[in-house]
Amino acid sequence: MRLSTIVHNGSRTLITAEGPGAPWQLVPGHLRLEDAIAGAPIPEGGEPVPEGEAVPALPHRPGTIFGIGLNYRDTIAEMGWPRPDVPYLFTKLSSSAIGTGEPILLDPAVTRRVDWETELAVVIGSEARDIPEERALDAVFGYTVANDVSARDLQADDGQWVRGKGLDTFCPLGPVVVTADEIKDPQRLAVRTWVNGEKVQDGTTADMLFGVRSLIAYLSRFFTLRPGDVILTGTPSGCGDFMDPPRALRPGDVVESEVAGIGRLVNPVRARRHP
Repeated sequence: MRLSTIVHNGSRTLITAEGPGAPWQLVPGHLRLEDAIAGAPIPEGGEPVPEGEAVPALPHRPGTIFGIGLNYRDTIAEMGWPRPDVPYLFTKLSSSAIGTGEPILLDPAVTRRVDWETELAVVIGSEARDIPEERALDAVFGYTVANDVSARDLQADDGQWVRGKGLDTFCPLGPVVVTADEIKDPQRLAVRTWVNGEKVQDGTTADMLFGVRSLIAYLSRFFTLRPGDVILTGTPSGCGDFMDPPRALRPGDVVESEVAGIGRLVNPVRARRHP
């Protein structure tokens, strides 16, 4: 099943489709995607989504967003960094999450080296602590697309990555959440990015150093994973800061992030307006 959230008649509304290409339906009642992730049954018999009367929105706001750095072999080679022995972990703030169509906001007084990172995002569906790797996928509700937008200058200045990864609008997610039963193997998905129509990333989750099972098991050793939490699993090569010459996002750009079998996020880039 595919699930998403739209703004319809002024309210956030859950919609579902039975599979790729199937029509979208409004879910009866006031069920939220957060409720469905936590195990609430989805009522049947919804009406079709009115064409042109719905605005895509952030599917849900995660409680915790876990990020994994240096998790693609081609990225490690591109950067020239040593291969990590364990997952390189950071977090992004919940307030950084936005949906497809919403703008990534840039403030030149804060950062001038803003980069893209398209990633497979794992949506946790059940509480998990110390889960073994062989059962790790049992904790997955589904998958979505993420853009781990990154302020490279803040990363370099701080050493740790809270500011560099957690600024407002720096975590686009969506446009849909695909339930785990539709993704038979999360390690066989193409990951691509376009900036202003130019393809800049073209990788595959098969290139991950630590796969989805391994990441869930590793994180659950230290933290309780809860329904709705999201794990960003790393990005393939092709980020702007490592190009020759380096590239950074600018107001007026459009970033498209795609994971095969899930969908494509589209986010314009705009200057942040100060009050």
